[in-house]
Amino acid sequence: MDDVQRMTKRGAEWLSSVAEDPELCRKQWADDPRRPGTLPTGLAFDIVITEQRLGVETFDQLVRRQMPVGPVMVDRAARSMGFFLPARSCERFERLVFEETDSPPDYRYLHQGSFVVVPGPIPLACDRYQWLRAPIRCPESSPLRTASLAVMLVAAAALMERAEHYGERYSTDHFGHVEGLDDGQGSAVDDGE
Repeated sequence: MDDVQRMTKRGAEWLSSVAEDPELCRKQWADDPRRPGTLPTGLAFDIVITEQRLGVETFDQLVRRQMPVGPVMVDRAARSMGFFLPARSCERFERLVFEETDSPPDYRYLHQGSFVVVPGPIPLACDRYQWLRAPIRCPESSPLRTASLAVMLVAAAALMERAEHYGERYSTDHFGHVEGLDDGQGSAVDDGE
């Protein structure tokens, strides 16, 4: 996450368009491109907030599988991440999450009536708010982005859960035997003898 992303002029225009005073927001960012901004959600975008570890795994899985993903931000102090979705996607996102699991991972969905602090157009690596994927233009309002995030958020949480409990199911004793993989002769591996 040390590869800090920078917002393009078109991305800044899109993001600032929801500010109470878009021109003032753009002027402030021109004067100090590191300056975070507080913007309302639910107009041009909604945001799904996750804890950072789950967010990093989700983002990594989306990128590795070349699935649609929009802007993504990091709040280093709060150790959280925010995934931008098209506005008014809450009902669809939550329906898709609950189609994947009965016990969804923790997340907050920010939509109409909420506000979010976003990174400035050009944050530095030491800044609290940073872009993992900065807006470069007005993102397409694709339902695939919503579906991809819902499915991968659940999958990433399940992967992390399995990794955390791996040792409980496949514990090794002090001789290196792995329970459940033993050949019945006390050796987990055929050593050719």
